[in-house]
Amino acid sequence: MSFDPEIRPPFDELVGQELVARYLSRATAPAVGDGTPAAGDGAPVPTPAAPAPAPAAGDSAPAAGDSAPAAGAPGTPPPDDQLAQAFLFTGPVGAGKTEAALLLAQSQLCPNGGADNCDECGRVRRRTHPDLHVLEPEGAQSYLLEQIAQLARDAFLKPMRARRKVYIIKEADRLSASTANAFLKLLEEPPPSVRFILIARTRAGVLDTIASRCQLVSFVALSEVAAINILAAETGANDDQARIALSVGGGSVSQARSYINTESRRAFRREVIGILSSLERKDAHDLLEAAKKLVTVARAPLDSARLRHAEELEAGKEQLSKGALSSLEQRQKRELSALERRNVIEVLNVLRSWYRDALLIGLGRAEDCVNRDVIEAISLFRGRTSEAACLRLLGQVDQSEKRLQYNVSVQSVFESLLFEAARAVN
Repeated sequence: MSFDPEIRPPFDELVGQELVARYLSRATAPAVGDGTPAAGDGAPVPTPAAPAPAPAAGDSAPAAGDSAPAAGAPGTPPPDDQLAQAFLFTGPVGAGKTEAALLLAQSQLCPNGGADNCDECGRVRRRTHPDLHVLEPEGAQSYLLEQIAQLARDAFLKPMRARRKVYIIKEADRLSASTANAFLKLLEEPPPSVRFILIARTRAGVLDTIASRCQLVSFVALSEVAAINILAAETGANDDQARIALSVGGGSVSQARSYINTESRRAFRREVIGILSSLERKDAHDLLEAAKKLVTVARAPLDSARLRHAEELEAGKEQLSKGALSSLEQRQKRELSALERRNVIEVLNVLRSWYRDALLIGLGRAEDCVNRDVIEAISLFRGRTSEAACLRLLGQVDQSEKRLQYNVSVQSVFESLLFEAARAVN
């Protein structure tokens, strides 16, 4: 937690991004003379009438107005509300963009601007607040048109608990031309009670007509030491555990945190490690069964999502039309597909770190390995294969990740990876 006087709650929870935290603190600050912001009201960064270069993170926000906005009915922000309606957070994986987006959402949905640990803040952190919507691509390669169409329909409905609704759009650089243009129509004339937070690796990856309508906030890469310190403070993980979690999570602190706190995900890694540790004893039938087991394990964490979906459908039967229920069911199916893909990517990340560690051991740099808890098994693996084979296996993992974008069978991907690894050690 930051003790910088320029950083106010909830942005003091954003670690390693002081410039961003200061900027968002100013952007959401209450108007001068108002001691307590109402439902995230404030007069931070005016959205220009015509697209103009957005300030980088940390640039000074214009001065706030002299009077506090009057409270209005739910869904009706004060007339002098100047907070940008759309933000674009850019930066590398693991920089804390999603965490910052949730904190910004908290500042907008909490009646006290996110400054206390109230029920509304807790709902945002758990992503259960009805006026918070977090979107991820549900297609193999990009967002689906139906996702954007549903977003547009929902955006014009009144908020349920707060005075605003916040939409966090992750991987905005995976908006295709058609979905980006559909979203642009909404962004050009958004409902006044809605805030959009787009997340992407780079500004260049987002359609320029969308990026130019957003307030740009740039994030810097977190060092490994900073990421490990964050995980240690939040989860109690030691350095080795934090490195493993970051490796499995692809460098993302939020994914690493989830890995540490979720036994099924840790069991998933142990299953992959067990297969890699016994490749020399497996025949073709064993490898096929191992690939099948990986598919089963990858789908196991989906059980909690299915339970949540069932509760949503049960609650929706009393409130939603048949058409809306059908749309909800389709969205849930796409969400499960996206979750399964994330789990499969984690398998690939475990394989990638194993092969990388094998290369490091061959170079006499075992102290730099990530998977130190199984260093002996990796050493045995390295002793049965070559540097060229490890490099080839790493390349195959990268190719497999690309293949998954084209809806290839997960089973076939795992089979190919395991047979190639077995050939390398035999």
